[in-house]
Amino acid sequence: MVATPRSANFRYRLLVIDDEPLSRDLLQSSLSGAGYEVRIAKDGFAALAQMRGALPDLIVSDLKMPNMSGFEFLSIARRRFPQIPTIAVSGEFHAPIEPLGVLADPFLAKPFSLDELVAKIAELLRDAPPRPAIKRDRAPVWVPRNGEYYVITCTDCLRSFSTPAEKSARVLRELRTLECIFCDAHVKFIVEEKPEAAGLPMTKKIV
Repeated sequence: MVATPRSANFRYRLLVIDDEPLSRDLLQSSLSGAGYEVRIAKDGFAALAQMRGALPDLIVSDLKMPNMSGFEFLSIARRRFPQIPTIAVSGEFHAPIEPLGVLADPFLAKPFSLDELVAKIAELLRDAPPRPAIKRDRAPVWVPRNGEYYVITCTDCLRSFSTPAEKSARVLRELRTLECIFCDAHVKFIVEEKPEAAGLPMTKKIV
């Protein structure tokens, strides 16, 4: 039985990521015509920004893109949203050789037919769980001080960046918010001067 894009008033939401405007617009138009709600993004960072507002039911991502490639984005999506099915597409690889290290369900080589893509989407949506809700109460990141800098890992794009450390003890253990320099997400964090301080797990020393 093939999953249809409509169920009562519900429309499956797709996120299409491609840095080529023509490909992006063509997929949006074709998949919208097939009955899906389609959102688009030009790269991995733009896709993560889209997903802060609403999660898709399925993701279609190109692999070769600037800023954040499809390889990196799909890896992040698999870690943060393992329940969302993903389709990787690319014109750089052709059967029987497929890209290594891509965390997607199927891979489709460009050019592919719309019927092939729609059939694969329907197959994945048939077995996928209901659309997940966004959890907005994400715990803050604990950040140790490393000399004159804090190294912070963004909870959205999972990239790390540094920021100068304040010298005042007032900021320790205060909940703070900083904008990620890569994806503009707001990262909540707490500064901890010593990793072994009370309330933090200690690393066991191996003798």
